[in-house]
Amino acid sequence: MFTQDALVNEMNHLRRFALRLTGNASDADDLLQSTLLRAMENSELFQTDTNLFRWSSKIMFNLFVSGYRRRTKFETQFDPDTYLQKESVPATQEVTVDLATVRRAIKKLSLEHRQILVLVCVKGMRYEEVSEFLQIPVGTVRSRLSRAREQLQAVMEAPNANGSIPDWASAPAHNQAAV
Repeated sequence: MFTQDALVNEMNHLRRFALRLTGNASDADDLLQSTLLRAMENSELFQTDTNLFRWSSKIMFNLFVSGYRRRTKFETQFDPDTYLQKESVPATQEVTVDLATVRRAIKKLSLEHRQILVLVCVKGMRYEEVSEFLQIPVGTVRSRLSRAREQLQAVMEAPNANGSIPDWASAPAHNQAAV
């Protein structure tokens, strides 16, 4: 048998071992608590010449493996969150058609406007990042983005009979108002 003080002295080592097993502090604390409880319940099985850390870490490892097996067998089968996360739903036909329409409309934009829309709206870059990337002032990024959105909206809402963009939108950037 061992003393409670001896088990308390091993807690830091056991906590580190639990962190390595679980990779998560709260799960490690739960595993540590279960291990200490199990060790206290089975203290009469401890043999005096045995290393306490080895004995208690074996208990911890067995608890971890049992919990892992239980989670993989039952929780993943019956837990709807885990199941739903693994499922993927393809885009509906309507969404696919809308995306294709937007892609065609974006291709009709000038290179500068396409770049700004892709960097800000698709890739989610901040204005300052786009400014550095394109080596232009932040104000220019904002104005180009505004014009690009207007141009895209015009193309999406009212394309000409031949499907081209309006004349005002296709003018080169240097002919448009200076930024």
